[in-house]
Amino acid sequence: MKKKIILVVCGGTSSEREVSLKSGKACIRAMKSLKYKVLNFDPANEDFKKIKNYKVDLIFNALHGRDGEDGIAQSYFEYNKIPYTHSGILSSMNSMDKIISKKAFEKEKIKTPGYIELNLINYRNILKKTYISKSHLTYPLVLKPTNEGSSIGVKICKNFAILKKNANELMKKYKTLLIENFVGGQEIQVAVINGRPLGAIELKPKRKFYDYEAKYSKSAQTQHFMPAKLKTRKYKEVLELAKKAHNALKCRGVTRSDFKFQNNKFYLLEINTQPGMTDLSLVPEIAKYVNISFKKLVKKIIDDASINR
Repeated sequence: MKKKIILVVCGGTSSEREVSLKSGKACIRAMKSLKYKVLNFDPANEDFKKIKNYKVDLIFNALHGRDGEDGIAQSYFEYNKIPYTHSGILSSMNSMDKIISKKAFEKEKIKTPGYIELNLINYRNILKKTYISKSHLTYPLVLKPTNEGSSIGVKICKNFAILKKNANELMKKYKTLLIENFVGGQEIQVAVINGRPLGAIELKPKRKFYDYEAKYSKSAQTQHFMPAKLKTRKYKEVLELAKKAHNALKCRGVTRSDFKFQNNKFYLLEINTQPGMTDLSLVPEIAKYVNISFKKLVKKIIDDASINR
């Protein structure tokens, strides 16, 4: 039987380029050992429009962040009718947008930290000490862009002065920001593949919070506990919540949902439709615990590839 030709799309121009290149490299290695013929495409070097020139059976999307995780790349794949992995246009766009995804969680009765949207229109009215003090928000507050991943641009603000300073800086780069309540407690992340929850891992960062450095640098010494230190009933509950979020946003392939567990309640922060596939990444670590090797994980993602996602 003729082995498929796979185009691995990785790199790109987002803030997560380096992680995407590492994910792509690890996945290419696995595909080659599975005897697939593999080609590489980096949108930083070639325009997405040139994808139609590649004669391939499917695309493995290893992009992270903007243009790769928000429906842009997916629209090119769909337009050229090339089967591809991970979520489709709308589910990618809605999952990447932290405001839209939070509204979807709320609709499904999934708890998420209280929040306010800050944009170019309401910015001057909302960023006032009296407005924040009268709102449902309490310090410390988390300030972050609505369309970034890997904790890029995330600021923890202890008071209004810090919030205003950080908001002024971030508004120069982003059109929309999210101000949300900081939730402490355990950091729990759940992997779901093809609609089935695989497991939940707990993270203990040595840094202030689970930021970019804690996620991707071994020197940050973030501790991983697999399975997460939860009572059996609560472990099952968080798996079901992740599955519910995955289905609510009509995700496909693999996703990773990021939760906080405090006062016996789970709060869903966000869902990632293009989770990392590096040697430090959480989805491969969770999969390994349930006897799914990295190679098998990649194969499962490939087997789910299609168009009209």
